[in-house]
Amino acid sequence: MGVEEIWLERYVLKSYLHSHRTGTPRVRWFWNQTIVIAPTLTSQLPDDQRIVITGIGLTAPNGNDWQSFRQALLEKRSGVQPYEIRYFGETLAGVCDFDVKKYQSKKDVRRGTRAGSVGVYTANEAIAHSGLDWENVDRSRVGIYVGVTEHGNVETENEIFVIKGFDYDTSCWSHHHNPRTVANNPAGEIALNLGITGPHYTIGAACAAGNAGIIQGAQMLRLGECDLAIAGGTSESIHTFGIFASFNSQNALATHQDPTAASRPFDKKRNGIVVAEGGCLYTLERFSDAKARGAEIHGELVGYAMNTDATDFVLPNPERQTQCVNMALKRAGLEANQIDIVSTHATGTMSGDSQECLALRQVFGECTNTRINNTKSYIGHAMGAAGALELAGNLAAFNDKVAHPTINVDELDPNCDLPGLVLNEPEDKPQVDYILNNSFGMLGINSVVIVGRV
Repeated sequence: MGVEEIWLERYVLKSYLHSHRTGTPRVRWFWNQTIVIAPTLTSQLPDDQRIVITGIGLTAPNGNDWQSFRQALLEKRSGVQPYEIRYFGETLAGVCDFDVKKYQSKKDVRRGTRAGSVGVYTANEAIAHSGLDWENVDRSRVGIYVGVTEHGNVETENEIFVIKGFDYDTSCWSHHHNPRTVANNPAGEIALNLGITGPHYTIGAACAAGNAGIIQGAQMLRLGECDLAIAGGTSESIHTFGIFASFNSQNALATHQDPTAASRPFDKKRNGIVVAEGGCLYTLERFSDAKARGAEIHGELVGYAMNTDATDFVLPNPERQTQCVNMALKRAGLEANQIDIVSTHATGTMSGDSQECLALRQVFGECTNTRINNTKSYIGHAMGAAGALELAGNLAAFNDKVAHPTINVDELDPNCDLPGLVLNEPEDKPQVDYILNNSFGMLGINSVVIVGRV
């Protein structure tokens, strides 16, 4: 039947094996065996296999909580501003202004990392938003899964700058350097801050990392490895001059006389990426647990997929992107026209935006119901946090039934002319039931997450 299968292992499990031909579920019991959940609407799964979002914590260049972030998108307020960084000089960036000491002491901030502070802030905000009785949560059953594009470059650049002033005397090198730069930081900083003793790790998935963190959290909940997942992505990218220099050498760094108009995906005169920092972490729970405690549910993870282009270091492959979207739809048991909003990855580069639009045209070209938007036009590209932040920007549409627009499109590039594009002004919809979130990255990593209204 050509059915994609999701293999999960647990000690005692129910398996709902669905026939694509009849749609009739059959229940089977296994002991210490592998089960198969055929792709279908998750509402047909047992409640302990359905994964829902119960808390959202974020910081973005135009908002430090979910509500203010959403309001900025509806009011078309950009968070991009002039920015200067050593060696590279003046540029533009999406800069966050959250209260770094809200959840950390001065000592914690001094010995930790910017990405760690972003993670600590957003994790605490997500827990507060979830309504969890945190003091009575078994923290050995909490997992932390944080997507990152890169980590350690900021700290290494800073240390080299310091020892340069001492004629490169390595005795001046900070003893904090190793814990700051290990790959499991910032997830480890979150664990220390919140006293979490369950599994924690970061997921290096380039700019697909925010989605990858969410996917990992859902998988670990389904496997029974944790009872609560703190999942999403963080980015400290604007604090390393190397990322600006590298994009500039690729002719892929955005410039504009008006900083708020610099990030302009789909526009004919777009000229590159605006680098941004930020973070977004979710509390993910099994539907059975969320329902039992009367939690407010902000969406259900109904489908996801990841694949790889395997064709180029930087240039995207629209055929593989199309495949990734179709895999996620298939696993969700949805047709393309059932997707109400598609959140695009588009970064503002000429080739990247055009290639993604080519992929989307293959899937949604005939869909009259689907609306397509972009969030980077407001905040720039938050790298490892991008996918998680952009999903959060659209989730409120389940309630307010509005698709926020892509801003800064003065003249639409014909290569990006898609049916359903929401440009420059918000668009009301009669109903929003499903949101599809695209997030792609360098070395050809692709990720798609589909969230449904509960």
